[in-house]
Amino acid sequence: MQGTIVQINVSPGGLPKRPVSGGFVASLGIQGDDHAHPGIHGGPRKAILLIAAEVVEELERRGYPVFFGAMGENLTTRGIDVRRLRIGDRIRAGGALLEITQPRGPCSALDIYGETLKHEIYDQQVKALDHTSPRWGMSGFYASVVEPGPACPGDIIAVVAQLAGFGDFYDQQVKALDHTSPRWGMSGFYAA
Repeated sequence: MQGTIVQINVSPGGLPKRPVSGGFVASLGIQGDDHAHPGIHGGPRKAILLIAAEVVEELERRGYPVFFGAMGENLTTRGIDVRRLRIGDRIRAGGALLEITQPRGPCSALDIYGETLKHEIYDQQVKALDHTSPRWGMSGFYASVVEPGPACPGDIIAVVAQLAGFGDFYDQQVKALDHTSPRWGMSGFYAA
């Protein structure tokens, strides 16, 4: 699965993020990008937010006043089927290697584009990591940075490794860091 990076976006914190001509994807995100609420957004497991241009365009067609960067994404992509992305997939974005860590749970900052937007892009199935949800991928995905590197609009973005059977070793208990889950440790651990 391959597409292109349409736009790279940064901000001093908050929405919207604005386009830049390129950037360096470092371990905590694109250099020059900040977060208004670093306790909620950002960090090594939420270093990069990816949203498909196709999703933004569909929301525009539905009447929402969104545009590339409006929903806070760092990378606006085209050609990657977000319905087929899974937690653990590895993605080459320009010179950087990313790993999908979780769907983005939309926050109240998106209400500026309409109070119903959050319901259009996210539901309980997505929250439960159920990829059969009709909204899977619409809110975007957070990714960690496996290998830092440069990225520019026009660069290729491609899934280079998919984690088959993810649901066999990851569940809501593991997501909540509950070590009593029978699947605890099966998905591996990140080192700090």
